[in-house]
Amino acid sequence: MTRREIVSSAAEALLLVDEQDREIGVESKQACHAGGGLLHRAFSIFLFNSQDELLLQKRSAQKPLWPSYWSNTCCSHPRAGETMEQAVARRLAEELGIQCTLRFLYKFKYHAAYGSLGSEREYCWVYVGHYDGHPRVNLNEIADWRYVDVSSFDAELAAAPERFTPWLKLEWAEIKQAHLPQILGSAGSQQLVN
Repeated sequence: MTRREIVSSAAEALLLVDEQDREIGVESKQACHAGGGLLHRAFSIFLFNSQDELLLQKRSAQKPLWPSYWSNTCCSHPRAGETMEQAVARRLAEELGIQCTLRFLYKFKYHAAYGSLGSEREYCWVYVGHYDGHPRVNLNEIADWRYVDVSSFDAELAAAPERFTPWLKLEWAEIKQAHLPQILGSAGSQQLVN
């Protein structure tokens, strides 16, 4: 099931942060991603189903940075005046039509340039959750989606890393090293299907 909704704009106000992730102001999404980028707060979500498969999305071809790349379930930014809890729930619904409980894992800072077109310079909060079912994707944001088991995903990353977003690769390495045993096999009752 799919839909088309405009849910983001280059003018939306994102939260600028310092090296300790303290808020220091706001700036437009476009300005945050121009050139070398401005350090701003972001989030990434990884959803697993009860078969321990990860839900991946292929970014829309219309995305200004990393278009048509495969990435984690959902990633975006809290907006000015919005808590992280509000932001992750909003974006899961906007992109995938999903509502579920999320658990915070960790946060980290990274920078990745997309040629000369712009950069991600983010303090990213990483969340995990469990969801069984088919998302209702927003085609303005997502070109495709699929569930993939961990071993197949690892093999794909090793064979063709250029098909995946840089933040996904960084986050997956940390999740595998420090969090995966606690995530897999724990789908249980944490799920709320919308």
